[in-house]
Amino acid sequence: MSFYVVVGAGPVGRETARLLAEEGHDVVLTSRSVGSNALPNVRTIQTDATDASEMLRICRGADAIFMCAMAAYDRWPTDFFPIIDGTVRAAEAVGAKLIVLGNLYGYGENADSPLRSDLPLDPTSRKGTARTIMWQRAARADVPAIEIRSSDYLGHGAISYFSLIALPSIIDGKPTAFIGDLDATHAWSFTKDVARTLVAASRYKGEWGRAFHVPSQYASPRELIQKTAAMLERESTEIRAYSAPEMEALGMHEAIEMSYLFESPLLVDASDTEAILGVKASSLEEMLADTLRDHL
Repeated sequence: MSFYVVVGAGPVGRETARLLAEEGHDVVLTSRSVGSNALPNVRTIQTDATDASEMLRICRGADAIFMCAMAAYDRWPTDFFPIIDGTVRAAEAVGAKLIVLGNLYGYGENADSPLRSDLPLDPTSRKGTARTIMWQRAARADVPAIEIRSSDYLGHGAISYFSLIALPSIIDGKPTAFIGDLDATHAWSFTKDVARTLVAASRYKGEWGRAFHVPSQYASPRELIQKTAAMLERESTEIRAYSAPEMEALGMHEAIEMSYLFESPLLVDASDTEAILGVKASSLEEMLADTLRDHL
């Protein structure tokens, strides 16, 4: 049995803690707010990851720390750095391995497709720069570090462009608008597959200081909207793309910055994750069923 600390109680952090506890490990789930996060055989501790001394106390004796915490989306360039710094300092102080939950933003708009986990990071956005700096901080740590990079989330409780922009209209049976090219193939990552990849990576026996991609499924935004409507037994309604002026008028400034992700096919090579870590993507139907489980 090992001792693990999971930082961040969002959908991925909670599922990671659940999987580790299910394997019989001693698990602590910590977040700024954990009041309603009770999980079987998981200890929950309310703390702020920016508090290095408190993190040190919680993590003493840990074999690995999973950094799954999230900052407010519009405050990544300011709020994420203290979080990763506090987590890295705690890992270094107790000698724990560090598994960081990341995403694809760091590759930038000009990266080759499909994205490979060994591609150099060359961010072209503020958020991509923030994610890149976070990984660089972890990679420079005095303990082994690894990053798990996912695409846009599907899954119960997941916060993503799809869940925020398209899903409410689909649920209400209203005309649906989304961003980018509605027919561009896009990779979608299931929160439960992300957690399975994190857990599998903690057992990786090769050289750390590297990244793995989460195995994902593919669908264009139009296909995903239509599949979701069909699963909810809603009539197929008008589907259109927001124009840049509309997005600006609606205050979708964060989406404008990252809209390049949806303007052309987003393909992700996760073959090394499948071969080395043994994780494969769940079906798109399973991802959607979990996303919609409160509405089916």
